[in-house]
Amino acid sequence: MYLAYKKARKGKAWQNTIKHFEKDVSGNLKRIQASLLNGSFTTSKYRTMQVYEPKQRTIYILPFNPDRIVQHAIMNVIEPIWDRRFIHDSYSCRKGKGQHKGSRRCMEFVRRYKYCLKGDISKFYPSISHDIMFKLVKRTIKCPKTLWLLENIIYAIGGGRNIPIGNYTSQWLGNLYLHELDKYCKHELRIKGYIRYCDDFVLFHDDKKYLHHCLKNIKNLLSCNLSLSMSKDSIFPVTQGVDFLGYRHFPNYVLLRKSTAKRVKKRLVKLPTRLHKKLITKKQYRSSIESTKGWLKWCSSYNFTIHNQIDNLLSEVTK
Repeated sequence: MYLAYKKARKGKAWQNTIKHFEKDVSGNLKRIQASLLNGSFTTSKYRTMQVYEPKQRTIYILPFNPDRIVQHAIMNVIEPIWDRRFIHDSYSCRKGKGQHKGSRRCMEFVRRYKYCLKGDISKFYPSISHDIMFKLVKRTIKCPKTLWLLENIIYAIGGGRNIPIGNYTSQWLGNLYLHELDKYCKHELRIKGYIRYCDDFVLFHDDKKYLHHCLKNIKNLLSCNLSLSMSKDSIFPVTQGVDFLGYRHFPNYVLLRKSTAKRVKKRLVKLPTRLHKKLITKKQYRSSIESTKGWLKWCSSYNFTIHNQIDNLLSEVTK
């Protein structure tokens, strides 16, 4: 429970709710633990907020005490169990994986194969069926009390669908849900060149007709087994560039995705004004630029860096 509390507060220690909790950490953790042991815990009511970048989504927020601590506590135990089940080329929310490693793997396949099938699932998290989700959970977890807690979290929002974006558990539940797609592509369709990151996935093959066959079968699997549908799909030669994980992958180089470049440029333009108006600190200003440079180092970005004077922006706070 203490480890869960430390993880849940990471980067948020300034919040008043956490400061209040820390006036009696031991007592508060014992009360949370007792509610789990005696079965009185129930998921709190969500509050929601809308975000518009990179696209409009509803974010669901639970209180730090007890919900976020409880979700970290259960994932401390379940994460390694589920992680061992997942395929190598599932890159979302896993230790040692992530977007950049997924991008490098994509480049391997772009250089190895002629064609790519790119797919995207429509409104993934809001479309997840509670019943199917819990059925998949029960295949991997047998402890009755753990299942009681997971059932409480999964069914907390009524309506039969929706795993809330914003929950720590949702990232892993989403991975478990689409592990069914991963297994199908790897073991039934025998696709060696396959990568998934959250609800975006790519398949690579030298036979374009076979990729059309794969697409038809994937749509059937998603519809019949997971009650999902695809929002986008396309099959094209890799020489056209594979737009995946924020980058466009070509056989000999990687470029920043156009929409990502526009978003980064828009943010950089506003930074000096935000600093001068003291809306952000020098530390936050520097951190934002360094983060951008870290993102750009994974692609061919010399012209973008020069055009947007990124090094000059950084020198403003290092003089």
